[in-house]
Amino acid sequence: METLKLCESEYRFATIVWDNEPISSGDLVILCNKYLGWKKSTTYTVLKKLCERKVLINENSKVYSLVKKEQVQKYESEQFVNRSFGGSLPQFITAFMGDKKISKYEADKLKKLIDSYRED
Repeated sequence: METLKLCESEYRFATIVWDNEPISSGDLVILCNKYLGWKKSTTYTVLKKLCERKVLINENSKVYSLVKKEQVQKYESEQFVNRSFGGSLPQFITAFMGDKKISKYEADKLKKLIDSYRED
C-alpha cells in the first residue's frame, strides 16, 4: 500500500492533478507555481516520483491519475484511526465530537450510514 501513502506535499500536488485532470504537464507547472510556489524542476521531480510509484501517469505530456483521491483519503483515514485510536471507530468519533452537537438530520444520516455497514 506504499502507493497510497503520500506525504503532505505529494498530496497537495496530487490534488492539483485530481482537480484538473487530464492536465498538460506545462499547465501543471503553472498551477504548481501558483498554488505551491514550486519551480518547474520541483514539479517535474515530484511528478516523476509519483509516476514511478504508479500514482500518476505522464503520457504524451498529459498527466492523469492512476490512484483516485478517495483511495488515498480512505487509506490515510484508516491509518490515522489505527495509529491514534487502536483502530477503534467509537473512540475516534468520541474524540472527534468532543462537546459538539449535531442536528437530528445529521444523526439520522449517520445512523443510516452505520446501519448500512453493520454485520448481521
